[in-house]
Amino acid sequence: MDTLSHNSSGASLTGRPRRPQPAMFAGLLAVAALSGCSLPAVGPDYRRPETPTAGGYETISSQRSADAGTRIAREWWRDFGDPTLDRYVTAALTENQSLKAAVARVEQARALTGEARSAYLPMVGATGLATRERTSETVDNLFPNSLTTTYRLPLTVAWEIDLFGRVRRLNETARAGFLATQELAEATRLAIAAETASAYFALEATDEEVRIVAETLALQKEMLTLVEARRDAGRATDLAVEQAKLAVSISEADCAALANRRSSLKNGLAVLVGQAAPGFEVAEGRQTARALPAIPVGLPSELLMRRPDLAAAENNLRAANARIGVAKSAFFPAISLTGSAGYASAAIDDLFLSDSRAWAISPSVYLPLFQGGRNRANYQRSQATYEETVAGYRQSVLVAFREVQDALTASQRLSEQADAVSRSVVSARKVRDLADERYLAGSTSYLEVIDAQRTALSVERGAAALAGQRLITRVALIRALGGGWETPSATLSKSN
Repeated sequence: MDTLSHNSSGASLTGRPRRPQPAMFAGLLAVAALSGCSLPAVGPDYRRPETPTAGGYETISSQRSADAGTRIAREWWRDFGDPTLDRYVTAALTENQSLKAAVARVEQARALTGEARSAYLPMVGATGLATRERTSETVDNLFPNSLTTTYRLPLTVAWEIDLFGRVRRLNETARAGFLATQELAEATRLAIAAETASAYFALEATDEEVRIVAETLALQKEMLTLVEARRDAGRATDLAVEQAKLAVSISEADCAALANRRSSLKNGLAVLVGQAAPGFEVAEGRQTARALPAIPVGLPSELLMRRPDLAAAENNLRAANARIGVAKSAFFPAISLTGSAGYASAAIDDLFLSDSRAWAISPSVYLPLFQGGRNRANYQRSQATYEETVAGYRQSVLVAFREVQDALTASQRLSEQADAVSRSVVSARKVRDLADERYLAGSTSYLEVIDAQRTALSVERGAAALAGQRLITRVALIRALGGGWETPSATLSKSN
């Protein structure tokens, strides 16, 4: 006998309406009521753990006076007032491959949250099936026809009832993982912008050192020509000439070393902005006096809401906490519901008659009685993982406090150092000029001139490097404080 099974969601293909199936609807209503009365999710609810803190940072008075309620601008690099820097940072945030990879990871995590949410809903599928079957003719319960053909097109439904919160904890895990990935992408964005700004300021300081050494070298070559002329006239010795040549050679070596350093910095900047190093060029810059942007330091406790890496660490902690609930749910019964509905008939002409309808509901309860210790081991592992994540989170907070304090202290000490260095530059230049005048007047040896030139060169190069270091330190402070990033909750509260 040939049979054919088919399904319809609400009406038959012939247009005749289906009569309700009371038993099936009653089962579905019972399941819905059971789902609506779900128990609280098993496992601990998240609470932020206690973290080390301090009453305040060790800062100078001018830094304390900054308005702690003022946020750092999201595009903080524009506060330096350098269009060239703005252009490089914008290029880095557009073309940097590490940042693009971080954004792609965010999209992956977003998709995982959608996958986790789907567990709240039933899975519905349709399968087409044709079976040709022959049964044995030598058995006691012999079928009237040993050769049969069956056609089926069933619509099946499977649904896990989240009575004890396993699905809710899985969704909590996925959501926290998504937020952590999103915040890590923001941390990558901040790092790329800070590294680009630091590379630019380092390159600018190196160009300033190149200019200083080149100017000194030009003066030394002029002095060498002058000393050689004085020797020919019998007014200088061969020792003075060799000393002048030595000074020129040392400066030429310094120029080569600076050129190598500049090339390395330029190539690093090329990688940050997403370009190939061989074809990347940066015009030589010159340091200009620029005011350092003011930074709202605030209290140490506010740091937890400012830095995206700390927010990511806390969301990883949320996910680890939710996984404890997932592991604990394995000790509780798992309730699921499967069902199917369609038509079945021995003759195709009778397939869509009301009497040919067929359906089935199969609720099931799985109770874990013996698992060989697997569930307990998994639960203990999830607890240990949470403790590990807590320790990592606290360590991240400690490191963040240290980074802010280091940057604040460096800003203070570099400011003091800059004042002293600026005075030493003026004095060194005067000493160099006086030594030149004394040598030309015949009042001193050329060794004094060389010593004065060497001192002036060292002090001027130190001042250029210090100016660049102050800018780099300010960038490090901005990065340590979160660089204008805000948590989604902070943004929401501000909009309200």
